[in-house]
Amino acid sequence: MKSPASASWKAPLKFRMPTAENLIPIRLDIEVDGQRYKDAFTWNPYDPDSEVVMFAKRTVKDLKLSPGFLPQIVQSIQLATFRSYEGQDMYVGDKIIPIKLDLQVNHIVIRDQFLWDLNNFDSDPEEFARTLCKDLGIEDPEVEPAIAFAIREQLYEIAIQNVTTARENRISKKGRRAAEHFTPRFLCCFLLIWSEIGGIFFLIRMACKASGAALDLMKLFSFGSSVVRKRKEWDYYKPVLDLLSNEDVHALEAKEERSGWEGKLVLRESI
Repeated sequence: MKSPASASWKAPLKFRMPTAENLIPIRLDIEVDGQRYKDAFTWNPYDPDSEVVMFAKRTVKDLKLSPGFLPQIVQSIQLATFRSYEGQDMYVGDKIIPIKLDLQVNHIVIRDQFLWDLNNFDSDPEEFARTLCKDLGIEDPEVEPAIAFAIREQLYEIAIQNVTTARENRISKKGRRAAEHFTPRFLCCFLLIWSEIGGIFFLIRMACKASGAALDLMKLFSFGSSVVRKRKEWDYYKPVLDLLSNEDVHALEAKEERSGWEGKLVLRESI
């Protein structure tokens, strides 16, 4: 079921992923008896727990892993964490947030950043990844799911943060309602402004009526602003694609073995 395409901070939503499909990212990195299993995939949190056990059994069998991996895989798929947030308020507001990619998948390194609308609950990371790979001429089938997973992983973290924000807003509103009974007629507002020229601090004291309109700092200080990106920022918002040689890949793999797992995605399809 799809949520409304937009939301306001005044009308909190119930916790969910800000995407069309409510899939959560799962990352595994398990070592048992000298064997190491690394995987990253998405999972429907509303699937019964028995599906997790079936997935673990099939994975152990298909990859010929030792039996000790079975309970480790089941325990590592933390659906309970997601479910603990269900039913809680999640404030989104008008949030456009940056998503950053810095991935190495086989011989391909891709770096990119772009803006994502958290209010668009029809968004589709998998479709975005498919379009991006097509536009860049990437033929490696493992890159597309790696990009989609990286997007979902960041969106999941933000969704959890939005639950915390909703909780803090409720506490803040209670505090404001209590303070309204003791609000004086005039409020003294102090703004500490940093001057870029000479690095000087200015303390500006202003008095405004408690019942007056909110102070418009943009008009007061005549700061210029625009939603149009500056030319010097253009290069930050375009994908960078590098192709690695076999020697480069082997060198990176050797470095990972020495320094431990540092986040390289090893993807395969989940059931």
